[in-house]
Amino acid sequence: MMALLLLVSASGWVGAWEFQGSKTITAHTRDNQHTRIGVVHFVPQPDGSLAFTVTMDHAVFTDYFLSMKEFKCLSSPVEVTCHVPYPYQQPGRVTLQDLTWLEHNLLFLFKTPAEFGAKLWNGLYYRLKLTDTGMVGKPMAIDLNHISAPPDDLSVPTFGPDLRDAILAGARWLESITIE
Repeated sequence: MMALLLLVSASGWVGAWEFQGSKTITAHTRDNQHTRIGVVHFVPQPDGSLAFTVTMDHAVFTDYFLSMKEFKCLSSPVEVTCHVPYPYQQPGRVTLQDLTWLEHNLLFLFKTPAEFGAKLWNGLYYRLKLTDTGMVGKPMAIDLNHISAPPDDLSVPTFGPDLRDAILAGARWLESITIE
């Protein structure tokens, strides 16, 4: 059985996207670079949810040792953006209405090339929206210190809407992430 995502808006049908199998995760930067940073694999479940696994392509990242920890980073002359794996067990499931756990697999932090160490309050959360060709994530500001200790309930995503703040378009070098 083929799983299709049908997108509907107030104006009617918008498009369809196959929501199963392997999809490419691409980082899009302010200087128009497009880098394939990983793959997400979706498997439809009997309850209507989708199990997923994310595999980042570490070969395209540069290793940075920041604040006594190794990070995989994309860099430019203006900004270094590092992937921050969500450190706790999580369900690995999403629904068409709730992509939060997938978004938690796409956490990053940013710093300037001249800055020393990782500043966890400079976290980035890519809020995903469905499109007719897949998903596009735009950055929101988060404080990664919220994942420095395990949450009380591992089934509840740490970064709910109350812990995310809007960022002006173009403010970050890594402007968006797509999954297609």
